[in-house]
Amino acid sequence: MLFCGIGILAGCALAPLDRWNPNTPGTADIVVARPDSETPRPQARPDRGADTEGSSDLTANSSAGQSGAGLGETLANLGSPTEPGLWLRTGLVTRVQQGRVARADGNGTVRVELRPSGAAPSAGSQLSLAAFRALGAPLTQLVKLRVFAE
Repeated sequence: MLFCGIGILAGCALAPLDRWNPNTPGTADIVVARPDSETPRPQARPDRGADTEGSSDLTANSSAGQSGAGLGETLANLGSPTEPGLWLRTGLVTRVQQGRVARADGNGTVRVELRPSGAAPSAGSQLSLAAFRALGAPLTQLVKLRVFAE
């Protein structure tokens, strides 16, 4: 009796699968649309290092934005993502002040609040989530930065 019930259920379960068998008469051909030259494409994103939102905190990579006293270079990792704003916590400063960081590879510059970390100047730094994004830097990697006081 048990085997009979399983056989009936198995037969019922297989019947609907015949619809997906390409050799079954009456099945429709599947048509796949491929994009051509007339297909709309998304617009390219603006340069992440540029001031695209009108924010005065972001500056483009230009010679006009390169003023300020150079404090040195540091390796930065991601700071606390719950702490808002554009900031760098570093041993290169002893007091809170305005400054700018530039990626050492030349791929971005952003104005930040420089915050003392209490560590040695040669120690690493922490960069805010917003600053990481503004620089277009990968969140899971260390980023080499040049630090400038303004």
